[in-house]
Amino acid sequence: MTLARKQRDVLSVEWIKLELIRTAYSTRGGLFAAMDPRAVLVWYMMLALAPWFTHNLTTVGCLFFLGTLSVVFARVGPLVLGLFVIGLGFELVYLVLAATIFGGDFSTFVALTEVTAKIGVISLASLAAFVSLDPEKLSDALLALRCPPTVAFAVSYGYRMMPILVEEFSTVMEGYRLRQAGPAKSGLLGWRHLAHWGTLVVRAFYPIFLNTAKSVRTTVEALEARGFTFATIDGRGRLIRIGGLRYGWLDLAVVAATAVLIALCYAAGAHWPLYRV
Repeated sequence: MTLARKQRDVLSVEWIKLELIRTAYSTRGGLFAAMDPRAVLVWYMMLALAPWFTHNLTTVGCLFFLGTLSVVFARVGPLVLGLFVIGLGFELVYLVLAATIFGGDFSTFVALTEVTAKIGVISLASLAAFVSLDPEKLSDALLALRCPPTVAFAVSYGYRMMPILVEEFSTVMEGYRLRQAGPAKSGLLGWRHLAHWGTLVVRAFYPIFLNTAKSVRTTVEALEARGFTFATIDGRGRLIRIGGLRYGWLDLAVVAATAVLIALCYAAGAHWPLYRV
């Protein structure tokens, strides 16, 4: 098998669909997947809020490294991780251009980099936490934290809709490709093929949302037939849902270790300040 064939197989719509399913249903395992979902949310809030209480780049850099370690322990898939790296790379290029074109100095670049690094810490924590929680765990954790049942269901349903949307997109795109021939000539840098694919993607949006609306209606009718509305009103439904949640030693150890590491990041910034804005 040639290298081009391997790259085409990796970047196919089927591979993207499988990666989204693995991400949404937490099939890769990892450290946080074995924890109680409430403890995972507490851990996420700790790491997501920590960068916003300092302007020290050493502290922010250490927190960014801590977020990177959490992504490794969570076994984040290559799709979402690749999207994060690409977005971070484009953001750094934008910072250089913004600081150069608009007459900013090095302090301007550092200030923008600080904000980008803080957002990067939140993004890494989000990847590690929500990739490790399947829809049922996340919904049960929100219910246990006194979140409205409708909101908890909406989050769980949104997770489950991602693979369906990708499947609908793949079906519609394949139908358009069978009915419409591609351009005879590729043009400079293949712009004709890019324009053709862009046109197909735009045309595919209406059938996708139409088919999704039909699926949503069927789901709502099935939920109402099973008493979903009554279950959200009666407190016994909530107790049944959260009855299987249990805190363990792993949850306590991870949360405590994270708190200690965050404190060490602040201590490192106090002793070795890299740059103060």
